[in-house]
Amino acid sequence: MLRFIYSEFRGTLEVLRLTLYYCVRAPWPMREIGQQLYEVGNRSVFFILVTMGFLGAILNFQTGFQAQRLFGDTSLLGAATLPILVRQLGPTLCGLMVAIRVGTGIAAEIGSMQVTEQVDALRMCRAQPVDYLVKPRFIACTLMVPVLWVIGTASAYVCGMYVTYASFHTNPNTYVNFDMTKSGDLIEGGLKAVVFGMVIPVIAGHSGLSARGGSEGVGAATTQAVVNASLAVIALDLLIGGAAFALKISLGTGP
Repeated sequence: MLRFIYSEFRGTLEVLRLTLYYCVRAPWPMREIGQQLYEVGNRSVFFILVTMGFLGAILNFQTGFQAQRLFGDTSLLGAATLPILVRQLGPTLCGLMVAIRVGTGIAAEIGSMQVTEQVDALRMCRAQPVDYLVKPRFIACTLMVPVLWVIGTASAYVCGMYVTYASFHTNPNTYVNFDMTKSGDLIEGGLKAVVFGMVIPVIAGHSGLSARGGSEGVGAATTQAVVNASLAVIALDLLIGGAAFALKISLGTGP
């Protein structure tokens, strides 16, 4: 088990190293990148909007119910939930949804090419599979996941506003309050979104390039990509959040 984990980790780091190398040293295929931007961004917007909207509604209803019961006041509900959405729930859940929707597609597409020997044909033509297959998806995800984070967070906040108004009769002008949201929250959330966008296509690409054994191998690679990418998102969320908290404490700016 430990040997398998070490092998996967080392292979993923190698794909990341090659991807970064080709991003710097090789020309960018703009047409392919544009297509991947559409696949990652446009085709994920509806999924992100609906899912994050439901999340915002549930979060505000449950939080508002407790605030109403304990304090009899929900006027600060919008101010209190926005930092949580910006730095924690927004980037993490958007990253998980991109891992589910986009990561599976990347692993399945590259895995199918691997088991049908199309990747070997690329190598025979002196084309690097990581440069040709992984790099455009890496660039697209790195650019689009932060955009999806902004859209998803806005959807959750707006849906939460309507639920708060309908359930607790909180005026929307009172709900929209940015006093508790600091610049550090925006930086932390944006950093998480960028890192998640970089990691997901690398893990999915590595899983696809490691596929063996026909259609069963493609299915196994797809499942492995989703599991590994989801675990990576959660682990990186903890690491970045912990580092940001420690930095705030060391600078004396509070939690």
